[in-house]
Amino acid sequence: MLDLLSRQLIDRYQRGFPVGERPFLTLAEEFGVKEQEVIDCLRQLQAQRIISRVGPVFDHHRAGASTLAALAVPPERLTEIADFVNRFEGVNHNYEREHEFNLWFVVTACDQESLQAILQAIDEGTGMPLLILPMEQAYHIDLGFPLQWQDTP
Repeated sequence: MLDLLSRQLIDRYQRGFPVGERPFLTLAEEFGVKEQEVIDCLRQLQAQRIISRVGPVFDHHRAGASTLAALAVPPERLTEIADFVNRFEGVNHNYEREHEFNLWFVVTACDQESLQAILQAIDEGTGMPLLILPMEQAYHIDLGFPLQWQDTP
């Protein structure tokens, strides 16, 4: 069961995270806690894999390069390969899917050359079939979801 601060952070900041020199202090002041409590809470949520990351979302086609990619991974190696892929800076949204290509992720980089280098390193490092799916048409999808908590702390 998540504590109240964890729930508040998840509910309130799926979008609209404060931008500034000390965004965690801004959050702490809003919730009446210390800045370090917010930082520790977010780290714990990441360690528990409840949240994957805390950070901005950029339009990488304007600020660099990105692509959707997928690997065909034997089920018994999925965790190992996902952990390997996640070590690359610029990899996010890494999920298992029910498909021959069962590990899907987004790779972002500062430019096409850097993007290709990351993809090549993933390809060579995994030895798994790699599918690269560059975006042809952009669609905006709001990824924030209202949550209904079962228990109140």
